[in-house]
Amino acid sequence: MEHVRDVSELPKAHLHLHFTGSMRPSTLLELADKYGVRLPDALTGAEPPKLRATDERGWFRFQRLYDAARSCLREPEDIRRLVREAAEEDIKDGSGWLEIQVDPTSYAPRLGGLIPAMEVILDAVDSAARETGLGMRVLVAANRMKHPLDARTLARLAVRYADRGIVGFGLSNDERRGMARDFDRAFAIAREGGLLAAPHGGELTGPASVRDCLDDLDASRIGHGVRAAEDPRLLKRLADRGITCEVCPASNVALGVYEKPEDVPLRTLFEAGVPMALGADDPLLFGSRLAAQYDIARRHHGFTDAELAELARQSVRGSAAPADVSRKLLSGIDDWLTSPVA
Repeated sequence: MEHVRDVSELPKAHLHLHFTGSMRPSTLLELADKYGVRLPDALTGAEPPKLRATDERGWFRFQRLYDAARSCLREPEDIRRLVREAAEEDIKDGSGWLEIQVDPTSYAPRLGGLIPAMEVILDAVDSAARETGLGMRVLVAANRMKHPLDARTLARLAVRYADRGIVGFGLSNDERRGMARDFDRAFAIAREGGLLAAPHGGELTGPASVRDCLDDLDASRIGHGVRAAEDPRLLKRLADRGITCEVCPASNVALGVYEKPEDVPLRTLFEAGVPMALGADDPLLFGSRLAAQYDIARRHHGFTDAELAELARQSVRGSAAPADVSRKLLSGIDDWLTSPVA
């Protein structure tokens, strides 16, 4: 019988994981108790919250839950714990490289300012990498709900700390708000500083938002990008340029972008030659981590082990991992594929 190799043992890179959203539910409950934070009921149950963000009210609810969880991260030790646990969870899922995404302005008020917050985060990532052996770097993401000048400040900060583990610059939050072109200068600053450009696009809105990321922000990766499947010419453009889409199947379903896992257009992108890096997005809110995304590809889209291995290779090739790390991961993928079937 095919499809029985353990996807959690398949080496891979994880390119789409948000900072607070990476938290273990048990850790959130412990921190809330520690600081006397009353969490919304949706964050205290055994099941992930019911979400649907295809309208503004739904997105606001999603953002409110995220903000409630973030309010429980108050001290450097909380940041260190979150990053270490995120690394541990990734290792269990077969990840050998993690690029965790963070907007440091969200943590600055409790950590002494923007620069101290950035340094706490980078120190935590460095410590977690040493303690766990997982390759880890940071992607700084601006918030498209804020003024573009704030994004420029973050881009300069990201470039300043590029030698401390920052590899990319992103743009997150509701893509229905804020035009991509308004953030073009911030992305130019990041690119000129040697950072890869990885804005969100093609999730809550259609193919046009992916085109905007390419045309206005010169994106080298797209956060999500699944709605490109609705435009064959755009798919060809992504494939021809080798633009990696950070596809998060469980997130797409949880937020109502698609009704069912089988509706996520993994096959369409894969067969069009668009590189993909499957990601967990916000496991705290969506209830599944990295290996589960590969399981969705297998169970709901019929991906063979050879195709899953190719997805893993695409995640590595789309990453900012150093050459030696990439070679090790790619070799491990080949070993997984040739290992005996249980």
